Amino acid sequence: MFRIISALFIALAPASAVQADQIIVAGGCFWCVEADFEKVTGVSSVVSGYTGGAKANPSYKDVSADGSGHFEAVKITYDPKIVSRRTLYDMFLRSIDPLDAGGQFCDRGDSYRTAIFVKNDAEKADAIAALKDGMQVLGQQIVTPVLSAKPFYKAEKYHQDYYKSSEKTLTRFGYITRSDAYKKYRSACGRDQRVKQVWGSNAAFTGG
Repeated sequence: MFRIISALFIALAPASAVQADQIIVAGGCFWCVEADFEKVTGVSSVVSGYTGGAKANPSYKDVSADGSGHFEAVKITYDPKIVSRRTLYDMFLRSIDPLDAGGQFCDRGDSYRTAIFVKNDAEKADAIAALKDGMQVLGQQIVTPVLSAKPFYKAEKYHQDYYKSSEKTLTRFGYITRSDAYKKYRSACGRDQRVKQVWGSNAAFTGG
């Protein structure tokens, strides 16, 4: 009887276990991409970080100075039983300006470029399908590339969940909470305005 129960458990375990998956995308300021995708049903976590370059364990200073080859990016962990990878890619493209190769919104330079990073042929196929669909919707050439994944380095602790942090910090807006600083930055940078301009009613996230 024990052997039968054990065999049944082994047979059922893979099917019943929650098989989370991950994607990595770069969409300009990682605070904003993190804030957007943490709202998506089926997404369990979004981590801000750096990827695409050769330097190991880069700092924010290394990346923001340009020349590192790294992008500000996020790693999104999700349940494919609830939300598909293709849906997430579609939402990602509709949350950025995929027509801009020089950065995003008010943030210029290599570290703010957009990209989809893929680990295998299945991810690549979904990403390319999403790009083709986006170009059909826009009637324009999308410049966001699909790139082979490189090591992802988690950003400094203060960058994680910046958009909802109650810790205070000194900014150009004064000494305010990080969440307030984020809201002011996002508005001043024109992210939502430009996404609405590009995508219209197809925009995935607006309002920060």
